[in-house]
Amino acid sequence: MENLEKYLPHFIELRQRLIRCCLAYALVLTPLLIYCSNLYTLLAQPILKSLPSGGMLIATEVITPFTAPLKLAFFTALVLIIPFILYQIWRFVAPGLYPNEKRMVFPIVFMSAALFYIGMLFAHFLVLPMALGFFMQVAPEGVTVMTDMTHYMDFVLVLYFAFGASFQVPIVTFILIRTGITSVEGLKKHRPYIIVGAFVIGMLLTPPDVVSQILLAVPLLGLFEGGVLLAKCFPPKKTES
Repeated sequence: MENLEKYLPHFIELRQRLIRCCLAYALVLTPLLIYCSNLYTLLAQPILKSLPSGGMLIATEVITPFTAPLKLAFFTALVLIIPFILYQIWRFVAPGLYPNEKRMVFPIVFMSAALFYIGMLFAHFLVLPMALGFFMQVAPEGVTVMTDMTHYMDFVLVLYFAFGASFQVPIVTFILIRTGITSVEGLKKHRPYIIVGAFVIGMLLTPPDVVSQILLAVPLLGLFEGGVLLAKCFPPKKTES
């Protein structure tokens, strides 16, 4: 009973934080639901520009024109409130951290959210047009490209999430070195395995095509090197014996 009373304030605060996240999600989702068709039109622009003459997006099921924009609205709302969710998590755990931990954790959380958005923008403005252009060019002669709108949306959202997640590599690398789990020398020693791992991750996270896998693996390696460089600039402090 005493333990329950001890942790009760934490459960109450956690409940309040969750309610705030749900309210923020509903607040952002409402206008997106109203304009979800416009949102999907915006998402469809890259493939519409890449389609050859006669190509088009199609709906293979009756309810697809209704459900696809709705799904996109729910996903977009969740992505937009990621900073707010991270802030609520930070406010919940910050009282239990030491001052030096607070100074390290807050910038990491901020950079993590920023890198996630940068990864999605990288996928949208660079990777997606290149991938779509390649797929349209390799279509055999006489084949009319007609992509289902749901399949296209799923392809794009997986691509966005894969690049957003992969751009966390510098943060993960920095934390591993900073906490002493590994070292810069250790990572350099295992660089060949890391290169292979980057292409394996590209294969697992991206849609099943070689172009997307390569376009993810190459930046992944660059981000890894960036994380190593960052760790060199801020080496872990050696504890005094």
